[in-house]
Amino acid sequence: MDLKQLEYFMRVAELGSFTQASHALNIAQPALSRQVRMLEVELRQNLLNRNGRGVTTTEAGKLLLEHCRGILHQVDRAKEDMGRVQGALAGRVALGIAPSASKMMTVELTRQFRKRLPNASLSISEGLSLVMQEWLLAGRLDIALMYNPSPSADLDLSPLTSERLYLVGPRGPHPSDQPLPLHALVNIPLIIPNRPHTVRMLLESEMALIGARPNIRLEIDSVQAILDLVAEGTGYAILTEHAVLTSAQPDRYHTRPITQPELHSRLYLATATGRITTLTQKAMLELIRTTVRQVYPPAMTRAA
Repeated sequence: MDLKQLEYFMRVAELGSFTQASHALNIAQPALSRQVRMLEVELRQNLLNRNGRGVTTTEAGKLLLEHCRGILHQVDRAKEDMGRVQGALAGRVALGIAPSASKMMTVELTRQFRKRLPNASLSISEGLSLVMQEWLLAGRLDIALMYNPSPSADLDLSPLTSERLYLVGPRGPHPSDQPLPLHALVNIPLIIPNRPHTVRMLLESEMALIGARPNIRLEIDSVQAILDLVAEGTGYAILTEHAVLTSAQPDRYHTRPITQPELHSRLYLATATGRITTLTQKAMLELIRTTVRQVYPPAMTRAA
């Protein structure tokens, strides 16, 4: 397969239009259509459904599109790797970040990246840990910041920091600061994210170890929506202290530490096992570690 044909097909599939793709690629539409058709002939598969409103991918096209992203990403990494000969810190780094970590880190990390790696480019995507693991293995990401990933021979995992989880409720006239045993959550109505959110999975697994199940009243993936409902008295949340302190009105909430056992959400740095790490990626890994130390207050965290 011709790499240029793969790039053309990927752009058409992503934009859903030969016309838009021809403008983006700066190639005449008939020539673009011809190249994509040649790819279909070679693979003996129809990759696109063509209609008057544009194009959509067939099942074969969806499969090839995922391969294209990984293949072309690795081609870019190979070109960047050749820059090692000249010691150039250039090329592109594709980084995935869990949403809660993104909220804390993205702005400062981007600022430091532009300052320290001015000749490189950065792509940041948000995603849940399971999704980012798939992206790492497919070659769509170089690095990921993941909460509580399961050990895997396919991933190199390095712990960065750990945040304690608290029971978050509405602030009342006589709030209790006493730690709450984990088993007591069976009697407390909770508003927590859907599976496979890492906090949800951690809570359920830890409670299963003590023969208990959480009392889940609502499943909502938005932290802000969860906090709004907590403030109204609908239920309680399991969140980090930072999630509360950075909310719009932190004084509306009261937090109680969970004990027996304590719950900690651990942030890891993840890369795909066995994949070559370029100089630019190595510099990015160190930049991430430095940024984590800067943006995560020591009072809220402990070493993972």
